[in-house]
Amino acid sequence: MTTASAVRVGSLELPAPVMTASGTAGHGAELAPYFDLAALGAVVVKSLASFEWAGNPAPRVHPAGEGMLNAVGLQGPGVPFWMAHELPELAATGARVVASIWGRSVTDYRLAAEQLADAPACVVAVEVNLSCPNLEGRRGIFAHDAELSAEVIAATAACGRPRWAKLSPNTDRVVEVAAAVRAAGAEAVTLSNTLLGMVLDPHTGLPALGAGGGGYSGRPVHAVAVRTVFDVHASLPDLPIVGAGGVASGWDAAELMLVGASAVQVGTATFADPRAPLTVQRELLAWCAARGLAPSELTGLAHRGGLIDTVE
Repeated sequence: MTTASAVRVGSLELPAPVMTASGTAGHGAELAPYFDLAALGAVVVKSLASFEWAGNPAPRVHPAGEGMLNAVGLQGPGVPFWMAHELPELAATGARVVASIWGRSVTDYRLAAEQLADAPACVVAVEVNLSCPNLEGRRGIFAHDAELSAEVIAATAACGRPRWAKLSPNTDRVVEVAAAVRAAGAEAVTLSNTLLGMVLDPHTGLPALGAGGGGYSGRPVHAVAVRTVFDVHASLPDLPIVGAGGVASGWDAAELMLVGASAVQVGTATFADPRAPLTVQRELLAWCAARGLAPSELTGLAHRGGLIDTVE
């Protein structure tokens, strides 16, 4: 049954507008002790490959001003292990699950998608994390190349579920890439992933993370995410967007929806407060109710005159 808080991302209707962000809520039900996972729109799990992957050397996480730098390196048990040993506990919470997949090559992505074909119905969508280095072709990050990104999306159709392409803000081609993945079969895009960054250890003068650089996330990147969503929605208004980046309050979430997102994800804020996704959702719904709006009515209002006509 459709509720007042429901939103639609492509063909998928979610009962609420907020999700976790991949990489910040684990592979399973890690956040279940803190709140009812089924109360969110969906739980997006940490990205999985078709194989087990050890990730990067420690240290993997470091504070960077008001944000956070991470170079975990996509550590994970692989899709088959996850489906057999971690998904059941998450499914038992009643949560809707979005599986996130990554790969070093187009073939890797294809295999991960094929492995998800037999996932239970609670896996409602697949987020294809294109912000990964293309190790096979040595052509940089997938999401910086429209042709490669489209090739990956086309190769993942076997998952049998709506696919969302998670794109990178570290390129001026994001609109071009978004158009390419839509043409290749993506129902939506997630905007966006972390910014490239680095911090040094003041005692050694060397990079603080074991891998050197990493992905910068948290409140300071929010304005970048807002601009990215705005630009893509302005150019591709019919392409559904899931907004992500520095969301830590209801207004942060509303801001991403006003510039074009249909739903939002909460990520780094969860490290400071595991209840952050639900808190953001409650604040967002209260903000909407105070203005007589449903969350679904927010999408793109900043492109159509803003809130002036919605407030008496």
